[in-house]
Amino acid sequence: MILIWGSNFSMVKVALRDFPELAFNAMRMIVAGVVFIAAIRFTSGPPEGGASRPKVTARDWRELAFLGTIGTFLYQLCFVAGLRRTSVGNSSLIIGISPVAISVMASLAGHERIKPLRWVGVILALLGLYLVVGRGLDLSGATWQGDALMMASALLWSLFSVASQPILKRHSPLIVIGLAFSIGGALYVLTLLPWLIRVDWRSVSTFSWMMMLTSALLSLNLSYWIWYTGLQKLGGSRTSVYSYLTPIVAIIVAAIWLGEPISTNQIAGAIAIFSGLLITRFAA
Repeated sequence: MILIWGSNFSMVKVALRDFPELAFNAMRMIVAGVVFIAAIRFTSGPPEGGASRPKVTARDWRELAFLGTIGTFLYQLCFVAGLRRTSVGNSSLIIGISPVAISVMASLAGHERIKPLRWVGVILALLGLYLVVGRGLDLSGATWQGDALMMASALLWSLFSVASQPILKRHSPLIVIGLAFSIGGALYVLTLLPWLIRVDWRSVSTFSWMMMLTSALLSLNLSYWIWYTGLQKLGGSRTSVYSYLTPIVAIIVAAIWLGEPISTNQIAGAIAIFSGLLITRFAA
């Protein structure tokens, strides 16, 4: 998942050279939603000799609608709008607080108890994240709207991850993410439909369409399923801490693909992130 999400930054950056940003995201969600629904449809039968899949109740639909609204619709709106209004450094650092927010929310919700040593790992990894993306951080008044939107998106993703855990005890990761994502994606596309109708789709190259398709299938379909499986098997805190590795992968891929340089403080940050991850992963 981290390899895919880290590589996705460069993939999207290349595709957006001729693919309008909001249209790119809308098409990704349409593709991913169709794939999720198809996967649910073709795996709807019970396993051989196994029990039938639990029925999705009215309560489940309400929870799925809530998850889709905050984790796909609102998250994507805030993320894209925030990214357009602030710097990449600000965006990366603000989104990087998600593991800390998830740990705090999971603890407050009573889903899991965060042990002291694991907190040390979380803080160390957050420090490493700052070293990776914090250099040249712009906190000027000109970016405050974008910063606020990125903070909202980080909190929405954290709430989405923690709020998913109860329903994951009743349904598989595929059911939860497939239905929640499809609901949120439909809201996103319907909201942007008047704007999408006016997009000049002929100006988008075949290569960019392929990048969009690859991003949808890997960064949304496969990676979201892995994320939900992690939430179900490991809990919110242990799953979310792996996301500290995303900027490291993104930097390496960008250096190879786009020729972006790697700085000394980024290397130091990577070491801190790996150390924090190991402490958090193996804390007794």
